[in-house]
Amino acid sequence: MRKIILITALLCCKLAYAQQKPNIVIIISDDHAFQAISSYGSKLTQTPNIDRIARSGVTFNKAYVTNSICGPSRAVILTGLYSHKNGFKDNETSHFDHGQDNFAKHLQSGGYQTAWIGKLHLGDKPQGFDYYSILPDQGQYYNPDFIGMDGKTVHKEGYVTNLIEDASEQWLDNRDQSKPFCLVIGHKATHRTWLPDTADMGKFDKVKFPLPKNFYDNYVNREAAKVQDMTIDKTMLMGYDLKMLSYSKNGEGSVNRMNLAQRARFDAYYKPIEADLKSRNLTGKALVEWKYERYMRDYLSTAASLDRNIGRTLDYLEKHNLTKNTIVIYLSDQGFYLGEHGWFDKRFMYEESFRTPMIMRYPGVIKPGSENGTFVMNLDIAPTLLDAAKLKIPQAMQGKSMLPLFQSKKVAFRDAMFYHYYENGEHSVSPHFGVRTERYKLIRFYKRVNTWELYDLKKDPSEENNLYGKKGYAGIVAQLKGKLNKLIDQYDDQDAKSIMAEL
Repeated sequence: MRKIILITALLCCKLAYAQQKPNIVIIISDDHAFQAISSYGSKLTQTPNIDRIARSGVTFNKAYVTNSICGPSRAVILTGLYSHKNGFKDNETSHFDHGQDNFAKHLQSGGYQTAWIGKLHLGDKPQGFDYYSILPDQGQYYNPDFIGMDGKTVHKEGYVTNLIEDASEQWLDNRDQSKPFCLVIGHKATHRTWLPDTADMGKFDKVKFPLPKNFYDNYVNREAAKVQDMTIDKTMLMGYDLKMLSYSKNGEGSVNRMNLAQRARFDAYYKPIEADLKSRNLTGKALVEWKYERYMRDYLSTAASLDRNIGRTLDYLEKHNLTKNTIVIYLSDQGFYLGEHGWFDKRFMYEESFRTPMIMRYPGVIKPGSENGTFVMNLDIAPTLLDAAKLKIPQAMQGKSMLPLFQSKKVAFRDAMFYHYYENGEHSVSPHFGVRTERYKLIRFYKRVNTWELYDLKKDPSEENNLYGKKGYAGIVAQLKGKLNKLIDQYDDQDAKSIMAEL
């Protein structure tokens, strides 16, 4: 009898311990623009389930990334370190060392059960997780493969966003309920080629999307913008991107993975669009604007499934009485262009790609429906989670816990942000680094283009007027270069330091 009482007491202690530490759910989407989220004021679409997180938590209106590209962003989120410190600078040449420190390892040693499900894009053997089931590399939208902890690849039938949510709920069903948990849900959506679930094809066909004001940007006095290869006009492919398959020179890509029913629905939707396009024989601006409309319809239709499955996650937490003691963070790995400057993709330090959506709820800590205008970064996720779990934040981590922002109205947090993008291949974006303050942004491009750019974000929020070298701005440039050098020293970026020393 005493033995039974002792075991019961121990179980109660374990459950009490689990309840003291908040559960954590991090939902990371891919290339989801803040311009496409209604809680950020989007006029393009509605995202009711992401908005649910915002209503019950905080919307960060000035959340940014350190390096606007998929794999490197996730490496920063995991480690709390800039790319030059975690070693994963780009998608083309870098290899992520999973042996290095990350927040999951600390949570795991601190009593958490941890899992990553979906897109990781940092190799196939993550560490610090009790369970993982991840997409190989970028993964596929239809009937994707998943790599498990045994190293085996499993093929699953269905649409990737639904499958990732299914697997996440299955893991939650089978978790050790005596432990707090940390679950990272890594979605593929809304990555190129924006292939919607069959249920969402045509969802926005009756919507006429207005062109962004700078859609026909001429890139005057902006050399890096001139040489990029990410325009809807010239870069976006009719077959690969817009599903007009008879135009494709590269085959049908992920469409080939569809089963007969999926392909029938795909053909029933896209073939009439392609036939109509051919009959119209569009050229010039008319064709470019047609491409923009198709892009927006596919992108937002893909995002619709993302939002719906986020709703499933929130519903699961509510159904299982987990809401009150669970932190939920939604963010994209970076921002994305929805036609601004005539572009799609990301990479640049300009606002649309540098800035990312980030929304967080933490019942009892964060006031529901609040907004925060502090400069926060994906760099801050790791230390925030460890702080919430009452674990020591490693001194090496370069981010800051965001929790003090909700404990005092007078917190000195960050008055400027440092950014460094390295990749020098796809889309022809010149590597660059820079500093953003409340009003100004100073960027140093190097390698492909060697130039400086300065923007007054108060007068020129769309960043079309490069002020560098213009009369009256020498003092501001000097101040910003001083701030930039301090940040380079603070974050110990030796590459940037060498480039600055050459000036």
